[in-house]
Amino acid sequence: MTTLSQTQPRQPLLKTALPGPQTRAIMERDAQHLSTSYMRPYPFVPDHGEGVWLTDVDGNTMLDFFAGIAVSTTGHAHPHVVQAVQEQIGKFAHVCLTDYPQEITTRLAERLVSHIERPGEKWRVFFGNSGAEAVEAAVKLARNHTGRTHIISTLGSFHGRTYGAITLTGSKTKYKRGFGPLLPNVSHVPYPNPFRPPLGSTPETCGQAVLNHIEGLFQTVIPADEVAAIIIEPMQGEGGYIVPPADFLPGLRALCDKYGILLIFDEVQAGMGRSGKMFSFQHFGADGQSCQPDIVTLAKGIASGLPISAMLAKERVMTWPVGSHGSTFGGNPVAAAAAHATLDLLEGVVKHPGCGANLMENAREVGDSIMAELRAMQAEFPFLGDVRGRGLFIGLEFVKPDGSPDGALRDRASMAMFERGLLNLDCGEAVIRISPPLILTREEAQTGLSIMREALASL
Repeated sequence: MTTLSQTQPRQPLLKTALPGPQTRAIMERDAQHLSTSYMRPYPFVPDHGEGVWLTDVDGNTMLDFFAGIAVSTTGHAHPHVVQAVQEQIGKFAHVCLTDYPQEITTRLAERLVSHIERPGEKWRVFFGNSGAEAVEAAVKLARNHTGRTHIISTLGSFHGRTYGAITLTGSKTKYKRGFGPLLPNVSHVPYPNPFRPPLGSTPETCGQAVLNHIEGLFQTVIPADEVAAIIIEPMQGEGGYIVPPADFLPGLRALCDKYGILLIFDEVQAGMGRSGKMFSFQHFGADGQSCQPDIVTLAKGIASGLPISAMLAKERVMTWPVGSHGSTFGGNPVAAAAAHATLDLLEGVVKHPGCGANLMENAREVGDSIMAELRAMQAEFPFLGDVRGRGLFIGLEFVKPDGSPDGALRDRASMAMFERGLLNLDCGEAVIRISPPLILTREEAQTGLSIMREALASL
């Protein structure tokens, strides 16, 4: 079984100038043979990882502060996850869940719904392979169950790159340009961003302003009785790691109830413990009780890097008939084994050294310490306009002197951090997202913060 080294590097180790010779050679081959749609923001080719550290093919060891876009929940090569995968693949790797039940996925569904079910309320699970698939399933289910066709999404959102998902996405036009026609009967409304309040509102009133805007649409251009669902990220990811005001999600739940509209929460990026709770919506309205959704989509961090997604829905909503939706690989048993191992660490069934009772608790505590230090840095670096987030879901927004987004400075800062051994990723117009593995210790967090401070000072 793989074991975590007791001598993990506490500082990045840069053996070559970035990019190194092997990295350059592989990237040249990559550019010749792989899809032109891949972005490649940094010249980095990983060779192996351990915990929160990634080493490239040239021997440069980097501190990972983005976890493959919030995917590597338990870090790299976690021994508990590795053992679970090895044991399952030694039994069988595929049968097809659409046709044959598998105890490992049945048990996984039971574990997932245990974190959302309330007394007298039963949920069911559909397994897929990716977040986009979970979103597609959610939209199909919503339309099928309600008999309605219209879907409302938000500006700044990201829901995936398949046809239905890119229609719902409202963050960048590049995801849609040249791919029409897209899914019909989809509308977008502003997301309530307290740092940049929409609709002439204030940080305190932006949530209610968006709710009033939706009500206005129902009176003017979208018949409420034709709306199947509203889909929203409880904490917005690609749009800038935005946390809405406290009253917004409970208000949205009440609005949906008023008009018989289903509420879908896309928890693909912020869910699975990243925010410090299993689902990010549970930060709002008395642990989520007043904003309980009808459907939830999960992916990314569910299995620490193996491809699996889940669409959770209340049993009264999951009324589509047998054979109406399925997936050849969805709920793959090897990925399910990794998901069980991930949940073991999130729930505290298995303890990770130095991470308290469980990884959700660790995300809360380490995330709070990171945000406190970043907020202290704002006095030193005026171009840090906003620090926001929950747990290890943290956004750092860069601004010009007039307060407008400064994407160019963000890009320079991000590259300066990379050149010093810190892996990160941008989002929004001018935001660096901090989404490390949830096993990040305070000591490792301090290493990352020191790199960030040095990079910011260099600007």
